[in-house]
Amino acid sequence: MFSHIHPDNYQAQLAHKKTAMSELFAEFSMPEAEVFTSEPLHYRLRAEFRVWHEGDELYYIMFNKETREKYRVDSFPVASTLINQAMTTLIDHIKDKEILRRKLFQVDFLSTLSGELLISLLYHKQLDEQWIELATKLKATLSAIAPADIIGRARKQKVVLNKEYVTEVLTVKGKQLNYQQVENSFTQPNGVVNEKMLTWASDATENSKGDLVELYCGNGNFSIALAANFTKVLATEISKSSVASAQHNIAANKVDNLDIIRMSSEEFSQAMNGEREFRRLQGFDLSQYSYDTVLVDPPRAGMDNDSCELVSRFEKIIYISCNPQTLHDNLQILSKTHKVEKFALFDQFPYTDHIECGVVLTKKS
Repeated sequence: MFSHIHPDNYQAQLAHKKTAMSELFAEFSMPEAEVFTSEPLHYRLRAEFRVWHEGDELYYIMFNKETREKYRVDSFPVASTLINQAMTTLIDHIKDKEILRRKLFQVDFLSTLSGELLISLLYHKQLDEQWIELATKLKATLSAIAPADIIGRARKQKVVLNKEYVTEVLTVKGKQLNYQQVENSFTQPNGVVNEKMLTWASDATENSKGDLVELYCGNGNFSIALAANFTKVLATEISKSSVASAQHNIAANKVDNLDIIRMSSEEFSQAMNGEREFRRLQGFDLSQYSYDTVLVDPPRAGMDNDSCELVSRFEKIIYISCNPQTLHDNLQILSKTHKVEKFALFDQFPYTDHIECGVVLTKKS
């Protein structure tokens, strides 16, 4: 199943993506793309598998997206070495323990470049004290590989042994940054490429004047790395858990010029336009910010027209995109007021059609 995932294929598949992106964005007179490579194997820090029960056998499966045919997975070359080690150890440990294996239907793995593991076990049954006792022993076994925590999930039940997050350490321009990453919250899956994205965005905003506004800030991934380049940073995020992680990460990294507001980009646009008042903005004076630079890292659907109108007011736009097609659509609006100064391709997902793009746009004079 993984025959296409081979280091020998890596440069060819990347060249194909670069050609496809050149063709997609040809109408915008883009500069030559900077291309940031991935590790060819073991680059993905997250993975999830269904669990298949067959008599005494127990193994991971995945599904072919086209045919929905299931296939057995004993190792997963795209996932981190830590995840591969934990996959084997976990199955070996639980296959003869009825309480741990019965009605287990999915296992989710989250690992870090800093060497931590968080494993979620999902069940079609309620978890009792016996499960907790055996899961605690499983945690001890997994902790021989790396610092590991376990979460058990069942209908309306969540058991955490001992914490529900990992702490990632990313290096950006020689500086180490700590990020809390909570189970089931969005984090960048390719840690090495994420470091390259943060470095590129930091270089693109070096010696900036004024302040930075970030929409869709997640756990503060970009805003924390870029805060030193600006006088003040104001970031927005709609997810409660991501906002909580961002607040934790601001404190952990001793960033003193960054504020997070829990609101969507649409709501922020309404607040900026004076169309609505939000209790969440009490104590914030939006007029005190110098709106020179905006960074957006929207979901796959891209930005709506109102959000495009909002960001087009800024002198400089840094747009990180996980979907080149919606970036293309948004550029048709943004290119009316701005020109593309920088273009980057980040190979977050080798051996797939997906690629992350970054563009820096500056306002036309």
